[in-house]
Amino acid sequence: MPLTHKSTRWLKNLGSASVISLLSAGLLLACGKVSNAESNAAADTQNVSPQNTGVTRSRDMLPTNMLKQLQALPQLTTGLGDKGANVIDGNKPTLVKFWASWCPLCLSTLEETESWRSDPKFTHLNLVTLASPGHLGEKADAKFSAWYGVLQADYPELPVLVDTSGELIKKLGLQVYPSWAVLDKNGNLVQLVKGNMTESQAYGLADQAANNFAALKNSGAKPATVALDGDKNETKIEAIKQRDGVYYNELGQAINTRTIYLAGGCFWGVEAYMERINGVVDAVSGYANGGLPNPSYEQVIGGSGHAETVKVTYNADKTNLETLLKYYFRVIDPTSLNKQGNDRGVQYRSGIYYTEAADQAVIEAEINEQQGKYKQKIVVENQTLDNFYLAEMYHQDYLAKNPNGYCHVDLSLADDQLADDAAANSDASQLQPSNGESNKLAPANTIAEALAAKRYAGFDKDALKRTLTREQYKITQKSGTERAYSHEYDHLFAPGIYVDVVSGEPLFLSTDKYDSQCGWPSFTQPIDSQVITEHEDSAFNMLRVEIRSRVADSHLGHVFNDGPKDRGGLRYCINGGALQFIPLEVMPQSGYGALVPLIKS
Repeated sequence: MPLTHKSTRWLKNLGSASVISLLSAGLLLACGKVSNAESNAAADTQNVSPQNTGVTRSRDMLPTNMLKQLQALPQLTTGLGDKGANVIDGNKPTLVKFWASWCPLCLSTLEETESWRSDPKFTHLNLVTLASPGHLGEKADAKFSAWYGVLQADYPELPVLVDTSGELIKKLGLQVYPSWAVLDKNGNLVQLVKGNMTESQAYGLADQAANNFAALKNSGAKPATVALDGDKNETKIEAIKQRDGVYYNELGQAINTRTIYLAGGCFWGVEAYMERINGVVDAVSGYANGGLPNPSYEQVIGGSGHAETVKVTYNADKTNLETLLKYYFRVIDPTSLNKQGNDRGVQYRSGIYYTEAADQAVIEAEINEQQGKYKQKIVVENQTLDNFYLAEMYHQDYLAKNPNGYCHVDLSLADDQLADDAAANSDASQLQPSNGESNKLAPANTIAEALAAKRYAGFDKDALKRTLTREQYKITQKSGTERAYSHEYDHLFAPGIYVDVVSGEPLFLSTDKYDSQCGWPSFTQPIDSQVITEHEDSAFNMLRVEIRSRVADSHLGHVFNDGPKDRGGLRYCINGGALQFIPLEVMPQSGYGALVPLIKS
């Protein structure tokens, strides 16, 4: 059944008894799509402006059946059967953990996940894990199966399904490991959890599973608070992605988050778009700045005054409000009043709602800048957030559940670098190392002189919190790890050298860089073995070899033995935030001229 528009006028034309009957039959209006011809034809018959015209059944808005897909997948753990069907009871809800062999947090929590399988609190649902060989940096199918064939002895009761097609992670839009999918007993997606879950959060989901996920979805319940059957206590579904309002990274460290609320038409598209932008931690759909407390969707389209709004939580160490607003203005018509795409009504107005007073000036400056691009007046609201209520569960992650669902937003624009960012990165590529030491480098006429440790020992360690970004400081000084696929150096293959962002010491050549598809900049060897030091790392229940820089002792990453065999067989997996790239053409004036002969095409 094709999706259709949401309609305020359509509801108002029905009697109250008809509305009650229709809703009780399980019909819900949706961010749908209808052709302009159909919309205008409907408007002509009413002699009014074009309006949304129609409804769609809630079951058509919910995810397609994933259960059969899971049951058909191969299962690796010996003794549990060779198919997903052997470990998935079709009469139970299902928790699916998505993980990868390169993810330390995934590996360190496999034992815990396995223990949940035997926990009485989880007996009423299936619990499986899923890997996707050949996708998102995972090993190829044969290599992954061989690798896990050794590891599985430690987790004899843990089901591991393999999806070599990558279809499921693509359908769900997953780019973060570990992640969890929560399915009802019909195999429909109820909740998508991007990140790890604690035991208490998993218990909360298990409790909800006991109370029938399908009923929860179709009831129009809100994800903020869901009452447990026979208990006055409530569990917060939104807390699955966080704890006590705080988000944590893969190392369990609190992320420096800030929040902005963006309204720009149907929130399905705005939510999916914002989640794809680098630095955005989470995006959820809801209703803002209306006149009713905790409104239902029907009340919003009926005239409660709320705007369909997305709460955007972002990592302030990775991005800022100005950048997010530039992305926002890419996908809305800021001169359109109460209309975006094919959707019309006050609930589709555009607005930016803030909770911190300092944000108001940033928003105003961006609106003024955007105004220069338009002859008509920009009508985007710039207001404090008066109220915000989470939308019903079926609205959350809607386009992840329904990849072909209606969306007025071009999601691909989230992947296109902003022009200002591109210029900034271009300028940054010409900069010297952050401590400015390249301006003070002693003359070097030979490669040996250019690699001498004493040339790079003059950095001010006490000033690093001021000279480094928070991300750079976390990585180099606190042994942090940036998110996979998050740094621009992962995709950079221009000729030049990579130096320590702290001291400026040369570490790697572009000649030795290759696309490992692991999500981090990778090299087959350092510029010289003397510039790095190796250390045993037993964190996350693994034994790895940590790589640090010689002079500044900066944490860089790790070295693995799965690199290209014809180039030595090693993979130096390095955090981009620990490096500064010096392009070939500026190496001489930057003090690295003696190293130019080492750069090969």
